[in-house]
Amino acid sequence: MNLRSSWVAETGQTREDTRLNQIGATTPVNPVQVRSGVLPGSYDGKYRLSGFWTEGTAAMAVTVHEGRAVVQGDISQGVYPVALTTPEVLTFAPGTDQARIDLIVIRIYDSLYDGQLRQEAKVEIIQGAPGSPDRPVVPARSLPLYEVTVPANASAGTGGINWANALKDLRTPVVSIGGILPVEGAVLPGGYPGQYQDTANNQLQRWDGGAWVSYPEAIGGVVPASAGNVTGSYVGQYRDTAGGWLQRWDGATWKTAVYPGPYFNDSSDFGDTASSTYTSTLGGRTTNPFSLTFTAPPSKNVLVTFGARIKSRSDLYAFMALKLTQGNTLIQDLDDEWAAICASDNSVSTSTTRRLSGLTPGLSYTLTAFFRVVANTAGVKGGFDNTFIRVDPQF
Repeated sequence: MNLRSSWVAETGQTREDTRLNQIGATTPVNPVQVRSGVLPGSYDGKYRLSGFWTEGTAAMAVTVHEGRAVVQGDISQGVYPVALTTPEVLTFAPGTDQARIDLIVIRIYDSLYDGQLRQEAKVEIIQGAPGSPDRPVVPARSLPLYEVTVPANASAGTGGINWANALKDLRTPVVSIGGILPVEGAVLPGGYPGQYQDTANNQLQRWDGGAWVSYPEAIGGVVPASAGNVTGSYVGQYRDTAGGWLQRWDGATWKTAVYPGPYFNDSSDFGDTASSTYTSTLGGRTTNPFSLTFTAPPSKNVLVTFGARIKSRSDLYAFMALKLTQGNTLIQDLDDEWAAICASDNSVSTSTTRRLSGLTPGLSYTLTAFFRVVANTAGVKGGFDNTFIRVDPQF
């Protein structure tokens, strides 16, 4: 057996055993006892927990890889540190006429408490009852590592155990007092107010004595949108939102403080049209259609300014108007009342500003420019240059 332990064997504990097991990993659950679990870490730093990782390596056998752990006994027995320095192969008994659930555990044998005349630590299999939907009872001074489903009549001759879906990881990590606990597997209660854990979705949480509470960010940091609707830590703290704008904590509520924008698009490409009905295509221009997309703010209101250098003829008006859409839905159609207009033989800079209201906060809207010239028989075209659209969200 490759599993090394300290303070179990009556004789034979080596200095090497003692050195390997001085791990200092004790996550408390009460004033005397600690949580049983596996020390975190991996060879390449990519994984939270790789100690005692287990894989199927034969039809009825697994390999349990190296790792370190602590196993808590009863309240007066203390905690047993263990270390597996080389992989261990375990072989499962053949299946019977009904499927069963077995457990892979780290088990401490201590004759002082169990009367079995053994003083050792082992990685072993606890066999379940055939047909039972429940895993077997975990013996005292044992740490479950994996649950294994053994199919009915499984054996090396029948193909064995389907390792792709037979293993269920039961490992939980432990760290020393004051350390931030990386969460893998079940989320367990904290041992004292002020304890911290790092969740599977990379959110820092603090145990408040009754629950794990998401911790916003350090002073001066912006709370990420992924933290959800957490309470601010101090007046003046900022958080990001799913809509992409910042909110400030005023001591009681989050209030929108910074909006995205202004949004702006322009083109210095000249184009013209002889169409007397609105068109989004100008002759001689490559930027067709000309548009701008923006996100509606919480106020639901924006100011829209648009225009161009326009020319036509002194008695024939040329129009630039905007169509508002949200996805494929028309929100506001073209209207001469809201157009930028000009009648001039020479180019004249013309613009207009209007307010759009009743938008849905967080949704993306698109303004598309359309152009026309008053109907005429002289073939006069409306010319448009230096066109622009600007959207300013309102508070």
